[in-house]
Amino acid sequence: MAGMTASPFFLRPIAGADAAFVAALIRTSFASITPPLVPPPSALGETEASVAATIAAGGGVVAEADGGIIGALLWSERDGGLYLGRLSVDQNWRRAGVAQALVRHGEAEARLRGLPLAHVGVRLVLAGNRALFARLGYCETDLHTHEGFSAPTWVTMEKRLVDPGL
Repeated sequence: MAGMTASPFFLRPIAGADAAFVAALIRTSFASITPPLVPPPSALGETEASVAATIAAGGGVVAEADGGIIGALLWSERDGGLYLGRLSVDQNWRRAGVAQALVRHGEAEARLRGLPLAHVGVRLVLAGNRALFARLGYCETDLHTHEGFSAPTWVTMEKRLVDPGL
């Protein structure tokens, strides 16, 4: 619509009632990664129960448009910060700012909780995901290797949210 400045989607806190839909969105989003990840992502095993447990223990946020969920991000406090996980965006909404908005919301949540950093795990082969987080101010900190592999397969990326001297 001409003159429209509002975003075509909005964010809201995730609710337990969203668990089944969010689990399906996560599975669909991770299954659509090309080329397929080796080893397969554990996200493909997410269920309504596993997502509900993550929501209850940590929380998250969803993006909505046209009455439906188009993106989701789950989080939990760990390793001295807020771990942002299972970032998922409907294929039809990719490259529309949804992932960035979800991550920024996760960072705001970390700040509200007084946590000094937000961190994520990203597969090394996902150059686009690594670049997204780098653009958002995340630095690669530690390489990790999946069981059964001889070389690193994923990296921890983190963003300092507050001055540690404060």
